[in-house]
Amino acid sequence: MDTASSAQPPTSTAPAVGNRRRVATAAALASAVEWYDYFVFGIAAALVLGDLYFPAGSPTAGVMASFATFAVGFLARPLGGIVAGHLGDKRGRKPMLVLALTLMGVATTGIGLLPTYDTIGVAAPILLVLLRVAQGVAVGAQWGGAMLLATEYAPEGKRGVYGSVVQLGVPIGVVTANTVFLAAGALTTDSAFAAWGWRVPFLVGLLVLGLAWYIHTRVEETPAFREAERALAEQEKSEQTSPLRTILRGHLGTVLLAGGSFAVNTATFYILITGVLDYTTRELDMEKGPVLTVSLCVSLTQLVLIPAAAALSDRIGRIRIYAFGAAGIALWAVPLFLLIDTGSLLWLAVGTFVASCFLSIMYGPQAALFAELFTPEMRYTGASLGYQIAAVVGGGLAPFVMVLLLEATGTSMAVSGYIIALSVIALVSIKVLASRARSAEPEAAPEVKAEAESAG
Repeated sequence: MDTASSAQPPTSTAPAVGNRRRVATAAALASAVEWYDYFVFGIAAALVLGDLYFPAGSPTAGVMASFATFAVGFLARPLGGIVAGHLGDKRGRKPMLVLALTLMGVATTGIGLLPTYDTIGVAAPILLVLLRVAQGVAVGAQWGGAMLLATEYAPEGKRGVYGSVVQLGVPIGVVTANTVFLAAGALTTDSAFAAWGWRVPFLVGLLVLGLAWYIHTRVEETPAFREAERALAEQEKSEQTSPLRTILRGHLGTVLLAGGSFAVNTATFYILITGVLDYTTRELDMEKGPVLTVSLCVSLTQLVLIPAAAALSDRIGRIRIYAFGAAGIALWAVPLFLLIDTGSLLWLAVGTFVASCFLSIMYGPQAALFAELFTPEMRYTGASLGYQIAAVVGGGLAPFVMVLLLEATGTSMAVSGYIIALSVIALVSIKVLASRARSAEPEAAPEVKAEAESAG
């Protein structure tokens, strides 16, 4: 049974194939450049920001301060999701995506130009935090817009595959960010890298402004939103509606369950790309260049695994694939750090590659699954909130929690326990989501309900 049949409202004319491809490409590029801008901060936080912007105290304190600033961006992401979700459900997916890209480009470039603590004193870390907040708001607004541009243009039975092009923005962003940092490190001395080389990856953020203009001028609004807009226009003649109010009053449970189901994925991901980078270079005395290269190569494999998992979810169901990935993360949490603790690049690569496989299995169908949990008139708000709650609970705090656990316990097995706990929450949330869908909860889209009944 095809468990992912489109829930889009019928439109008078289907989007042309060329238009679908243009929209999918634009959504993928928007996601990639947005995540690139977001990830360069995480790499810089692990490598240089602690010394440059939080110089007082021990090296560990500096890293924790920079990771706390990294986490601030995640705390701001729900704000971006709420504002853009509300306006995106009322005014359109495209304008919110353009606004998010513009804000991200300005904030990332600002970080690249920001003077250090030695130059302007305490104003430096304050401005760094404010720019990181702007990045958080931007990425919180971006994901829903890019995801819905792709999935709401998807042809029948291919929503998973179309949603995965947006998910590919994450590994593309990681690969690009790591590549630029590796190049900056290779082309500069250690002192030059600390002085100005680390700024180059941030200044590349200017390119996102060109993409924002392209989407503004060349990409059309989605058919699902146009249909929902007509329905809302009729409804608003008699009453004023608010997507956010609708979500909070009638569908908050689904939002929280969506967030709970995904927190382990985002937490493990940021542990791998930022926490492990700090841990291996600071605690295990591994060289940053080879560690970044391993991260880059592992991320490249996700470019294949994510669309493969999404395509499989179009055939056998999102929930099955999603739950399998969450279970795999739980089972691999202990072996992952046993391998990392050897201090061997080979075993680091093996451990992170297997973990990345399970992350990709979850991440591939996630965009389509979240889109299908809500109807079009509240989809941007609901899906964005679920995603950003997971980002706060999981991703934003994960590197900071990892450092705290390592300092408190002296063993990486504490980090494994943290991942396992989040995995259990994910599996319980997935089970409840499926159960609620089988019980015909109103917020469940028809295809989610059909899949849940099949899985049950």
